[in-house]
Amino acid sequence: MATSDVSASVGFRSERGPILVSLMLSTSLVALDSTIVATAVPSIVDDLGGFAEFPWLFSVYLLAQAVSVPVYGKLADLFGRKPIMLFGIGLFLLGSVLCGFAWNMPALIAFRAVQGLGAGAVQPMSVTIAGDIYTLAERAKAQGYLASVWAISAVVGPTLGGVFSEYLTWRWIFFVNVPLCALAAWMLIRRFHEPARERVRRKIDYLGSITLTTGCTLLILGLLEGGQQWAWASPTSIAILAAGGLLIVVFVMVQRRAAEPVLPMWVFTRRVLLASAVIALLVGAVLLGLTTYVPTFVQTVLGTGPLVAGFALATLTIGWPISAALSGRFYLRLGFRRTALIGSVLVVIGGFCCALLGAGSTVWAVAACCFLVGLGMGLVASPTLIAAQSSVGWDERGVVTANNLFFRSIGSAVGVAVFGAIANTTLGSQTEGVAVPPQAIADATHDVFVAAAVLALVMVAAAFLLPGGRPSTEEANAGGRGRPDAPAEKP
Repeated sequence: MATSDVSASVGFRSERGPILVSLMLSTSLVALDSTIVATAVPSIVDDLGGFAEFPWLFSVYLLAQAVSVPVYGKLADLFGRKPIMLFGIGLFLLGSVLCGFAWNMPALIAFRAVQGLGAGAVQPMSVTIAGDIYTLAERAKAQGYLASVWAISAVVGPTLGGVFSEYLTWRWIFFVNVPLCALAAWMLIRRFHEPARERVRRKIDYLGSITLTTGCTLLILGLLEGGQQWAWASPTSIAILAAGGLLIVVFVMVQRRAAEPVLPMWVFTRRVLLASAVIALLVGAVLLGLTTYVPTFVQTVLGTGPLVAGFALATLTIGWPISAALSGRFYLRLGFRRTALIGSVLVVIGGFCCALLGAGSTVWAVAACCFLVGLGMGLVASPTLIAAQSSVGWDERGVVTANNLFFRSIGSAVGVAVFGAIANTTLGSQTEGVAVPPQAIADATHDVFVAAAVLALVMVAAAFLLPGGRPSTEEANAGGRGRPDAPAEKP
């Protein structure tokens, strides 16, 4: 893999251990906020009302985060990682404080959008900074640390949400972010020092940013709410999806003429970047399919409680960081393609194992299937992102990283729509009335798991597009510090 790593020559003056801790802390803001709110929903509704609107607490957060990621990625390449990261933390802090003081459900939904815009900067900047300060050989371990934050949050988040709601007030699920944001920002300011950049007048692609953000907002909104808030064939659904598609076409036309395009079209012409984007899309879809329907299957079909169902799903988020941290050994010896193939095959096997589950299955069997999928995800998601990062220099890495995470978000939205349609089709053909029997749920989740396994098969095909060779010793040790030959440091 030919790499021209600008970060190898710019000379970061950074203490990487404390920086990694601050990145993990920043990532925990996004990860915790994705899980802590769910268990507090009953308390929020009791206090503010608006039961019919509460799903927007999640949808608007996902929307704001997803559509802002590409814009932040480009701004980071233009102005540096540190200011964009600090801006994201500050915006997330502002959104958290406003959420804590929300007086009704519409206000809380609006403030969750502010949080989402902050999260849209924090998540890609964490991964990009890790790619900047660590060598190719070390990045897998750093990505494993960042992935472990999501595993911990999957367990800690719902627990904290329940504790705050029951013993304090639901408002503390937002106020707890204040000291975390302050500590993460303080550590970054103290420890992370980027090189001085030339004072060059940059032309920001405002038109591209607006068309991309608005178009993606409409498309994701249509996918998230289609079949729920309105029928797929309704005028509302058709109008939203058509308008979103039209704006994306306008965005592509704008990017071809922009001096500093927010999402350059070369991202879709390089094979490694295209393969990475497709795999990220599929990872997002498969992950949403399992995280949405595994708890439903365990509680309804196997007759367990929410805590046991959460345990079964948590094994997926435990397996992911374990294999992600070890993936560096795989791709340095086998190459990115073979590592991703091994991971995607494990996801396929885990997906079909989930499809074989039934009413007679045990919770341990479900947990084992999810753990296998998690192991596979760690071997396919992290190496493909690292392969994409390693194929470009410093001044393009922000865009490439943001593009990968953006497509994972798009995959999540598409997965919600596709799997929801599959489940509703199966349920509609087997149920009458309001009560849904466990066997009907078992049939619906079976079809969803089969669909997830089929998408994993497509992931196997996409993995063949990745580079086949192993990184050379020079490439493996390049980047991260001042010179390509700089000695590697331990976090």
